[in-house]
Amino acid sequence: MATPVEDPAVRALMASADAVVADAVALIEPLVAVSSPSGDHPGLERCVELVVAAVPQDAQVERIPCSTTGSAPDLLVRVHGTGTARIVLLGHLDTVIPHDRHRPLRRDGDRWTGPGTFDMKGGDALAVGVLNAVAAAPGGRELFAEVALLLVADEEWRTEEFVHGPRFEGWDACLCFEGGERTADGDEAVVVLRKAAAAIAVRAAGRAAHAGSRPDDGRNALLALARVAGLAAAEHDPHGPERLSVVPTMVRAGTALNVVPDDGELIIDVRAAAIGSLERVLSLLPAELDEVALDASFSRVWPGMDHREAAAPVLDRAAALLGRPIVASGRGGASDASHLASWTRVAIDGLGPLGGGAHAVDEHLDAGALRDRAAVALAVLAGVLAP
Repeated sequence: MATPVEDPAVRALMASADAVVADAVALIEPLVAVSSPSGDHPGLERCVELVVAAVPQDAQVERIPCSTTGSAPDLLVRVHGTGTARIVLLGHLDTVIPHDRHRPLRRDGDRWTGPGTFDMKGGDALAVGVLNAVAAAPGGRELFAEVALLLVADEEWRTEEFVHGPRFEGWDACLCFEGGERTADGDEAVVVLRKAAAAIAVRAAGRAAHAGSRPDDGRNALLALARVAGLAAAEHDPHGPERLSVVPTMVRAGTALNVVPDDGELIIDVRAAAIGSLERVLSLLPAELDEVALDASFSRVWPGMDHREAAAPVLDRAAALLGRPIVASGRGGASDASHLASWTRVAIDGLGPLGGGAHAVDEHLDAGALRDRAAVALAVLAGVLAP
């Protein structure tokens, strides 16, 4: 039996990096030109049109219900083969920057700046290129039964349960194209470890009173929320055994400058190695402070992901095909790969472009590294397809 390095179909797939880059480059600029913040239907629909026009002609294209009620449908593209492996390539089409701050792609040498370049339209474009490559490589379709591309519309601000896990139960791999990285030594890296993450919403109900004439008659929701923020933040220990970060990020209270605020809301970002640590923080928050009623709950929850063991043999094969190391790394940010990790045999993330500035006006990707990242993605895919 031929080894993965000797398999002609695998060799053909690994030789497709230039084609992947060409497909990605052709798609990145028009995708980034579209403003598609979460919840914007026209922007999402235009992005879907661009992607559908770029995938294999014989691909099966479906619009499936999004996890978020009222959102534009998600996009599922399916390519079928004659083998046995089933792999889902994962991404999202929504961005964070609002319409009034959106700018088209700007190129300054290899630095391409624009909303979604790194998070994650650049990764979506690479995923399309990889899908095209495995569909077109001589003998490539003998390596898989199905390769699917799932691009969701709501990743950046989903507060409802992710619904797509059961669809991919038992699949061989989830390969997610969130932004990539390199180690300090310059080795290519992928993500196999992510923290669990959640947002805790704390709602306060106090009593209003005139801040000048009867301040002590009020029950100050703002002060209560400030105390809750301090209580929660005291648990912050990102370098401890739970890898727990607790960061109050948003607060709203008060309706007038001379009125004791009678209601308000505090948002706390919590992340840890396991969801149990997040639940512990939630359980510590009081139900009442100084006669202000407090109601704390999770408004969004992302499971953790630890596929270091499952990914190790895949990355060993991928590194052999690539001819250089591929390092398994961890990341604190949330990703939909974490949702699918409990349904697929292996989940590997961070297969997108190099870059930075996610969610900021200077978000960018490194166009000069696109070929290296395409080669990494192809090697990881081949490592799954040819065990």
